[in-house]
Amino acid sequence: MGEFSEKKSTCGTVCLKYLLFTFNCCFWLAGLAVMAVGIWTLALKSDYISLLASGTYLATAYILVVAGVVVMVTGVLGCCATFKERRNLLRLYFILLLIIFLLEIIAGILAYVYYQQLNAELKENLKDTMTKRYHQPGHEGVTSAVDKLQQEFHCCGSNNSQDWRDSEWIRSGEAGGRVVPDSCCKTVVAHCGQRDHASNIYKVEGGCITKLETFIQEHLRVIGAVGIGIACVQVGALWLGGPWWVQGTQSGWWRRPAQASSVLQVFGMIFTCCLYKSLKLEHY
Repeated sequence: MGEFSEKKSTCGTVCLKYLLFTFNCCFWLAGLAVMAVGIWTLALKSDYISLLASGTYLATAYILVVAGVVVMVTGVLGCCATFKERRNLLRLYFILLLIIFLLEIIAGILAYVYYQQLNAELKENLKDTMTKRYHQPGHEGVTSAVDKLQQEFHCCGSNNSQDWRDSEWIRSGEAGGRVVPDSCCKTVVAHCGQRDHASNIYKVEGGCITKLETFIQEHLRVIGAVGIGIACVQVGALWLGGPWWVQGTQSGWWRRPAQASSVLQVFGMIFTCCLYKSLKLEHY
């Protein structure tokens, strides 16, 4: 009962089978790429998450990982559904594609929205985080993130080195005579933070806020482009999978979905590049 009633395959049916099979192979690779971007963000680009007031950046990465896993499973399911010609598999395949599409669109939109709000969030919260939590009990992650931020991006303080005068760590006397953390120093040695002269510490325009904002925005552009761009490509799979689910092996549908899929795949790739470029230009 689950199989299509008609078993005789027309030339159009066979062509569409192999087209959908090829698409699902690419679809599987796209899922791998989506998952890789999410894991890359979590594993290698999450050092400064403890400095952010919002969990949006982390949420977008997790959404991409989940979407990538589902995409890979769906790609395999799509290949099985195509060659076994079973309605129940094709129905599940079609539904999973819709879910994946929504997940990736959500990740892309979250990344874009957070991209717009990042500057205001950092200006409002970064100084308080650095001055009130640095070297405080229970905030070892913040301490490590601040030290890495200042050393990696050659900056000192959220806006400038004077911000450290408000630090609870320094005002409490626990800093051992330091006026800035040792991580502000161009050459880090014990107690080098006792001198805040420009020859000893990093002094950059805009402070660490500008550096951190640039770093995170670069990765939000990647997340947004991957999420929305690949989602557009996957619309092609919906056009291919839909007729299989609805019409079985009736050959009257094949030409239009095949052509639409090719157009949509190209559109998705172009959209990804254009989105990345436009966001990059907007930043500057």
